[in-house]
Amino acid sequence: MATDAVLRQGPDSTDLVLRTGPVGPAWNALASVGSALFTPLVLGVPTLLVAFWMALAGARASTVFVVVGVIAGLEYLLGWLALALSQARRILRVEFAPTGVPASLRLVRAAGPDDWLPVDTLREVRLTHEVVEPYQGDRKPAVSTLALELVLRGGRERLATLPFRGDPQQLADALEALLAPAAVVVELRTERSTRHRPQPNSPWTSGGSASVGSGGG
Repeated sequence: MATDAVLRQGPDSTDLVLRTGPVGPAWNALASVGSALFTPLVLGVPTLLVAFWMALAGARASTVFVVVGVIAGLEYLLGWLALALSQARRILRVEFAPTGVPASLRLVRAAGPDDWLPVDTLREVRLTHEVVEPYQGDRKPAVSTLALELVLRGGRERLATLPFRGDPQQLADALEALLAPAAVVVELRTERSTRHRPQPNSPWTSGGSASVGSGGG
């Protein structure tokens, strides 16, 4: 499950925690069981077309039901596999070790931890704090999210975009203090927008309109 991004200091490492929850292939598979049920629904139109053409060709109803069932079962299994693989890649936390002045870092995914990397592999940490504010008279509260991205030597890794209720500047300052010995740049940007006012007789009730962005950190 998601949580506010926070730095936690342990005996062996300082962790940038993004999500909490069990880790391992078995958990990823179990967590994807329910969501995979939507796969046959999403692919329902081509499945129904197959059933329609079989019926036009004179196939028995029992044969049509069996074929549709097999197709739906295969769709479910493929969807389950795709969701489990996607779930396994999700990053739960970033570990910096040892505590205090880190020399190494590693990404801990839902499937398990990656290999340790030298901390100088990390070039930059980018934090983007997005706030969608209510329009005048809107009773819905503002929505705040935080996107995190690591710029690594030879590539980059987008960690997460999470609901965020904390102080992004405090998190940026803590990361900057932790990574200063390794000369890692920590950048914080704040982007604000205003929720669209719904139009009369319109089913849409929310959205975003670009306004002002500021940065610091």
